[in-house]
Amino acid sequence: MTRTWRLDNGRQSLVLAAEGERLPQVVYWGARLPETDEPAVLHAASRLDVTGGMLDENPDLTLCPEATRSFPGQPGLILRDAGGTPLLPKFCYDSHDDSDGLRLRYTDTTNGLALVFSFALDPETHIITAQTRLETESPVHLHWLAAPVVPAPQLSDEMIDFAGRWCGEFQMHRTAWSPGMRYRENRTGRTGHEHFPGLLIPCRGATNTQGEVYGFHYGWSGGHRMIAEELPDGRRQIQWGHAARMETEAQTAFETAPLYMVYSNDGLNGCAVAFQRHARDRIVTWPRPGTPRPVHYNCWEAVYFDHNVAVLKDIASRAADLGAERFVLDDGWFGMRDDDTRSLSDWQVDPRKYPDGLHPLIDHVHGLGMSFGIWFEPEMINPDSDLHRAHPDWALGSEDQTLGRQQKALNMALPAVRAFLYDRMSAILRDHPIDYIKWDHNRVLPMPDAAQTRGSYALIDRLRAEFPHVEIESCASGGGRIDFGILKRTQRVWLSDSNDAIERLRIQHNAALFLPSVVTGSHVGPRECHTSGRVIDISMRAWVAAQRHMGFEMDPRELDDREAAVLREVTTWWKTNRDWMEGADILRLDAADPAVLAEQQLCRTGDRFVVFAGKQDTSGQIAPRPLRLTRLSPDAMYRVRLLNRGSAHALSRGTPALKSDDITVSGAWLMNRGLTLPWSFPATIWVLEGIRLDT
Repeated sequence: MTRTWRLDNGRQSLVLAAEGERLPQVVYWGARLPETDEPAVLHAASRLDVTGGMLDENPDLTLCPEATRSFPGQPGLILRDAGGTPLLPKFCYDSHDDSDGLRLRYTDTTNGLALVFSFALDPETHIITAQTRLETESPVHLHWLAAPVVPAPQLSDEMIDFAGRWCGEFQMHRTAWSPGMRYRENRTGRTGHEHFPGLLIPCRGATNTQGEVYGFHYGWSGGHRMIAEELPDGRRQIQWGHAARMETEAQTAFETAPLYMVYSNDGLNGCAVAFQRHARDRIVTWPRPGTPRPVHYNCWEAVYFDHNVAVLKDIASRAADLGAERFVLDDGWFGMRDDDTRSLSDWQVDPRKYPDGLHPLIDHVHGLGMSFGIWFEPEMINPDSDLHRAHPDWALGSEDQTLGRQQKALNMALPAVRAFLYDRMSAILRDHPIDYIKWDHNRVLPMPDAAQTRGSYALIDRLRAEFPHVEIESCASGGGRIDFGILKRTQRVWLSDSNDAIERLRIQHNAALFLPSVVTGSHVGPRECHTSGRVIDISMRAWVAAQRHMGFEMDPRELDDREAAVLREVTTWWKTNRDWMEGADILRLDAADPAVLAEQQLCRTGDRFVVFAGKQDTSGQIAPRPLRLTRLSPDAMYRVRLLNRGSAHALSRGTPALKSDDITVSGAWLMNRGLTLPWSFPATIWVLEGIRLDT
């Protein structure tokens, strides 16, 4: 007997089948199939042949591959009993429920185990959410549990995943498929700069705008493990889960984080739009739905730890004059915090810097029409702090551990730690009209521990329940904690500590494969970037920030009249367009010139777009290559305008039409021939607006 299940939405079909009582396997995942396709037939038609040197039957590549059934690759479950003896479970069918998505339950009665797989397909975002749960009659030690395992496509030559570092997040890496395993694990205890939990598998010939691509994201903030394995018989499997050995105690229930998957038939952009829409419309919960995103000002790179109320008031006034609508007081307002070596966890206002408390500054900020935000790093502690002197046992890890930024992590699994942090933070929020928290996490953990992540989630959840109006930004030395798990609890991410516009151009371009603009903070940094030392013109800095949730993070006192005028102009443009841009799809363009990183933000109705074409390097040829757009209506006419044509350099001496006039052309022309842009230097950007004309 063969058991089969099928899930469909407008884009894709997922077909599972199982022989008798065995665990099911994915026998098809891809473009939507006709209703006339019978799952049992598909299962039989996809069965592999057997030849010499093999077992008499190919072991199933199931949702949780089992070593006890002779599976030749990495198993989906590794565990030991309470005494440490390895268990080799053999699961058999128990029940299923397909009334809302699909839920499959399989049991191993000999060992007292149950595996539960769940799948949900979103009809609008097209995301498949998959999860695995292990239930046991007696406590067991878990080494590894995979979310539902799926096969990777055969017509694929490579996989794309993401590495990075501080100030260099979301670096794309392409790895060729070959026999064996691509094993990637982040054991830092947070999502990590090093390995963002995402994977894209393009089929042969796929680009940003065309071809088949399979996308994955593991929504967990505590470190992950990814396995992409090609078996000796040529089959390929994809496994995701928590980093191995993250559960330090024997338990009777374990669960993976949600695995978000999607199939695209229009290139990387198909995956990107699905992830963007799902994060914005399904994952994030907004304190004030429908309220425009405010232009953000953060004082960190203006004053660092040198807090002076009069200076901060002056900076706030200047920021408001430039168009800022939110003022965020960063690190340095509490304890004896004069540098990064002391006072973390002493969450009380510093009376030396704020003799009258925070209210005079907050009142001034509110008087300027701006809201007020504040910085916390709740999960961390300095050895030089009142709390560490009182409770050294609250620190996670050994007493002689290597410090990071002169700090340790607090043990968030301890209820007493969470209660202390809640009391201190809630007191600040109750006593002050604060509507925003920048929640930082500036060091990796001394060891991976799933209980640490669950404890952090619990603290955020409790604070959000009491202060539902407060928005939270996830920052971890920039982009060290960005994933759909933390975004269920926050509304903004600080993508990188780098305010270098050239670096930001690339980081934002790649992060858009998963993140919508509405949650992605991007700031206009100082004239001379504090992390790269580069001097970048205000036009480039401002327009790159305008690609996402716009903000400023520099000392506005350094601006000359020209810089202030450019910043006001770009900020005004962003405010005018943010209503539709907040829901727009970010589409990566296939630029013919590798020096150009270009994207098109397309309104959900398709009637308007903006194109950002940034030049990160010197072109290999003299004249700019045409830039093709995407996802427009071929027969519609569009009026296109070069917004910043006034920034053209004197060396741009020709007469491309866009330098002096708007052009009206068809969608077909824009997508097939493309736009001819003026010549430009590196570290510059062209910005174009397009409006669909009524027909």
